[in-house]
Amino acid sequence: MTGLVSDTAMLMAAGLGKRMRPLTASTPKPLVRVAGQPLIDRALDRLEEAGVAKAVVNVHYLADAIEAHVGPRNAPKITFSDERDVLLETGGGMVKAHSAGLLPDPFFACNADSIWLDGPRNAFADLSSRWNPERMDALLLVVGHARAFNFDGTGDFYMDGHGCLKRKVAGRIAPFIYTGIQLVSHRLLRDPPEGKFSTNILWDRAIAEGRLFGIAFTGNWYEVGTPEHIRPTEEALRGG
Repeated sequence: MTGLVSDTAMLMAAGLGKRMRPLTASTPKPLVRVAGQPLIDRALDRLEEAGVAKAVVNVHYLADAIEAHVGPRNAPKITFSDERDVLLETGGGMVKAHSAGLLPDPFFACNADSIWLDGPRNAFADLSSRWNPERMDALLLVVGHARAFNFDGTGDFYMDGHGCLKRKVAGRIAPFIYTGIQLVSHRLLRDPPEGKFSTNILWDRAIAEGRLFGIAFTGNWYEVGTPEHIRPTEEALRGG
């Protein structure tokens, strides 16, 4: 493993994909194709290129299809975290995989439907180079509006000169958007709520303790949340 602080990433693939309907009526969102390739394959290819050896994939909705598609892959080597019984959301999903001993400290986490093109440096190498476990519970890859395509929201975070993150103030625009990629310490997952919950709960605690940090992505990031996002993303990828 070259230049990375972890050999493992958790790929969040359990969601229902409601915003992507009707395409997700019979296909899980991670298997929706963009420019001929399933979304989850694009994410796994980026992990392989970065040198991430293992991927923990959580599954719930149409889990059999995802397992059949990515299970045979060798790079990264796939392990599944089964959430068929109950969808645990992002925070609960990480806690379940952590409790099963599947996640080292630290580990990368990545949405299975993320699409990004790296800038001068690989995203996971960038996160690794900035990681400081003494100061950080999580390090988020964030992107400015100019590099976020198909995104029409008002942003998620403010970031100071040291990389410390704060939440957007209501009614204002925040300059940074969360890409769906982060580097996570086991400390973030301590004393979690029971059952299903969002990672936002853990982030809020880290913010209060001054331990949630970000790094600005130098490449291009594409939101693929609805069917309408697919064509412009395909056109951009062809151009890139």
